[in-house]
Amino acid sequence: MNTIENQLNFGLIGAAGYIAPRHMKAIKETHNNLVAALDKFDSVGIIDSYFPQASFFTESERFDRHLDKLRRKGEQKIDFVSICSPNYLHDAHIRLALRNDANAICEKPLVLNPWNVDALNQIEKETGKKIFNILQLRLHPALLELKQKIENGPKDKVYDVDLSYITSRGKWYFISWKGDSAKSGGVATNIGIHFFDMLIWIFGKVKQSIVHVSQPDKAAGYIDLEHARVRWFLSVDYENIPAEIKQKGQRTYRSITVDGKEIEFSGGFTELHTESYKQIINGNGFGLEHARPCIEMAYEIRNAQAVGLIGEYHPLAAKK
Repeated sequence: MNTIENQLNFGLIGAAGYIAPRHMKAIKETHNNLVAALDKFDSVGIIDSYFPQASFFTESERFDRHLDKLRRKGEQKIDFVSICSPNYLHDAHIRLALRNDANAICEKPLVLNPWNVDALNQIEKETGKKIFNILQLRLHPALLELKQKIENGPKDKVYDVDLSYITSRGKWYFISWKGDSAKSGGVATNIGIHFFDMLIWIFGKVKQSIVHVSQPDKAAGYIDLEHARVRWFLSVDYENIPAEIKQKGQRTYRSITVDGKEIEFSGGFTELHTESYKQIINGNGFGLEHARPCIEMAYEIRNAQAVGLIGEYHPLAAKK
C-alpha cells in the first residue's frame, strides 16, 4: 500500500466520459492521488466521489500550463496522465503527457493508425517516458485460462472461434463523435479493438482478414490466425440482439465460442481497470508494441472493401 510519501500523482483527460470513473476508481484503489483533470464538458461531479480536491480545467491549454507549473515547482509533479478522451484525440493527449515529463495510460484504441505508433515510439525515446494501453481483457481470469489451455494444447491445432458482441446504442451515438468513423475508427475499432487484441494475443498472428459487412452500425468478417479461424460480428443495433436475450430485458450480448464451447467471461470486468493500474505501476503494463497488432488489424478492417455474405461469414451477419 502506498503511503502519502510515495503516492503517485495523476492527471486525467476526459473526466466527463463514460470510462473515466473506472480510472478514478483505479487511481483511488491503488492509493494514489488525482491532482488535475480536464474535460471540455463540466458535468464532472463524479470527481467528488473520488478526488474532490483535484483541480479541474475545461481548456487543454490551461491544463497543459498547470502540469508544466507543477513540474517546474517540483511539488505534486504529475507522474502519470490517464487518457479517456475521444479516440481521435488520444495521440495528441499522449504527446501532451510526455511533454510534461509524465507517463501516459491510455484507453483503447491507443491510436487509430499504425504509423501513429511509430511516431509515439520515437517520442518515448526522446522523453524517456512510457506509454501504456488499457488492454484489460488480457487480465481476465477466464481468458488467461483459455490462453494457457491453447498454449498447452497441440501445437498444430487450429480452433474454430465465433465472436459476437452487440452493445445497443441509441440515436445519440451517431450524432456524437462515436458515430463519425474519422474520429472513432468506426464500430470495428470503437467496440471491437480489445476483442481483436485478445484474439491475436491468444491465437497468434493474423494471416488473412476478410470483411463481409461494413456499415455505420455493424461490421462482420473472418480472420485467419495462426491457431484459429475466427468469424466475428460487432453491432450497436438493438435489432441484432438474439430474441432470448431481448426477453431477459438485456441490451448487450457478448459471446465467444471455441470449437462450439462457450467461454464464460461476462463477469469480472469491473475490477480490471484497477488490476491494469497495479500492473502498470509495478512495471508490467502493456506498451506500444503490445498494442500495435490490434491497431493494424482494426485499421485494415476499417479500410477494407466489404465482400458481402460469401465464404465463412458469421451467422448473425445474415439476420435482417
